[in-house]
Amino acid sequence: MTPDENTIKNFLHGQVACWNACDKEGFFAHYRAMAPNGLRIDYAGQPPREAWQILEGMWTQQNTKIRIEVKASIVNGSEAACHHRNAFRDAEGGVDTIEVYRFLEGRMEVRYFIAR
Repeated sequence: MTPDENTIKNFLHGQVACWNACDKEGFFAHYRAMAPNGLRIDYAGQPPREAWQILEGMWTQQNTKIRIEVKASIVNGSEAACHHRNAFRDAEGGVDTIEVYRFLEGRMEVRYFIAR
């Protein structure tokens, strides 16, 4: 069954809250709950890679450095788009991202656009 708007919003806000709290188990639990039948993650402009490895690498390389500030989240049907400011935890500044999510029956597709 495709998740409803409230379920999608709970995922979007919950995974950000877990990221900012450095709660790795909670962060990954949100993704597993939304994608028990498959997860696809793409970085725009980069070759495809395995989704769970992307999440693990993102966590390992960035969690201690980045705090997510939600600028906007829009949910339409089974899709969502988010504008996040990936603020540096120990310095001024950060990097903006646009994240596009598509929720299917037990599967999720994510595409990240990172400002350079």
